[in-house]
Amino acid sequence: MPEYIYKAVDRNGIMVKSRITEKSKQNLVKRLKANDMTPIDIIQTSFGKSQRASRNKISNSDELMKIANSANIAKANTRKLTPQERLNMLLSLQQKITNRDLVIFTQSFYLLKRAGFNNVHALSTLVESTENSTLRGILEDIQAGVESGNYMYTTMEYYSDIFPYIYINLIKVGELSGSLEESLKQAVEYLESSHALTKKIKSILIPNIAQFIFLFILLILGTVIIVPIIQDVFTKIGSKEELPAITLAFSEFLNSLQNVWYIPVLILAVIITALILYIKTPKGRYNWDYFKYKMPIFGKLIFDIDFSRLCKAMVLNLRNGMRIQESLEVSKSVVKNYVMLSVIESSINNIIAGESWVKPFEESGLASIMVVEMLKIGMQTDLSTMMEKLIDFMEMDIDVVLQRIIKVLPQIMYSLVGVLLIFITVVVLVPCIQVYMGTFLFSAVLGE
Repeated sequence: MPEYIYKAVDRNGIMVKSRITEKSKQNLVKRLKANDMTPIDIIQTSFGKSQRASRNKISNSDELMKIANSANIAKANTRKLTPQERLNMLLSLQQKITNRDLVIFTQSFYLLKRAGFNNVHALSTLVESTENSTLRGILEDIQAGVESGNYMYTTMEYYSDIFPYIYINLIKVGELSGSLEESLKQAVEYLESSHALTKKIKSILIPNIAQFIFLFILLILGTVIIVPIIQDVFTKIGSKEELPAITLAFSEFLNSLQNVWYIPVLILAVIITALILYIKTPKGRYNWDYFKYKMPIFGKLIFDIDFSRLCKAMVLNLRNGMRIQESLEVSKSVVKNYVMLSVIESSINNIIAGESWVKPFEESGLASIMVVEMLKIGMQTDLSTMMEKLIDFMEMDIDVVLQRIIKVLPQIMYSLVGVLLIFITVVVLVPCIQVYMGTFLFSAVLGE
């Protein structure tokens, strides 16, 4: 069985740290709670059943099938701990799970499901082929849950810090609708697209933000250190030449800020805290989510992505014979935005009242006219087929919006950096040029 190191607090408030073997992390949590202990941290350090296999070797379905066919035999074999597992055991460290690890797991699971494997056999195969020690422990936990009769997503919800919210709910829709294979395919697309988008945005923002921060620090240091030195030189020589008015004004502002710096910091902290507390309220969360749909540049993109996910989940359910009401009930779990959830609830209520479920989307003002009309036509013809066409249309629209954002973001960042650079030139560099040119010496001689 896997071995864990845990930290827990007993009924007397005493911290307990120990090493223990248990079938799964869930079982260990239940065992600790049964003994009136509150678990704080649980780290898996070794594994009772594992056959090390390099992820680079699992490049196609044939290699995966070889591991799958030998998985049951490998269970009976024992092996020595790897150096990585020994290090984890000694230092109680967890190996980080990357986006690539999740993509490889999901792709492999998809291949096995296409080959006709049931969930238990597929998971046991993936446990044997997973190199990441932390992910392997989580998969063993998921497998234990499936073997005890639970859905996969119920165990994944315990690891919401590893599996994204949308990912878990895509698996949930697939399991409840009987289309897990298709959900896994969508989950892979979600992981790859979100990672690619994040990578693109980071490549634009990080260098420019770093440059902006560097220039801002240069501006502050130049004003606080260099400007007073130049001013002191002018005064000692007796020059009547003055520094630019904007330089003097900004320098004075910084000097006054040094004495009362805690006031703006306190005000900013109060504003941020109040905003966070407000967003945590139902009304605040609703208004914040509505702002996200209406915000400049990103608003349309966020709505289109949420609505596209809803449509994909509905298509899975409709194909498996679900009614529209049931499909909406199951599919709404892929959406986290309160505004979208309220529109979906209104649609469900309309179905119960015998009215059109498309009407709330139309009245919300968030869906485009084309989207609404395609849904209406789908209701009169074949809804699942029309929704597939709608998904294709929205994905094209999402790509267009993404390309537009990727073009606009650099321009915005360059503008901010440019404005700051001009300000630095006026405030700091102009006084330095005055000193370099030596014009203040003439005014000092003429003054004498």
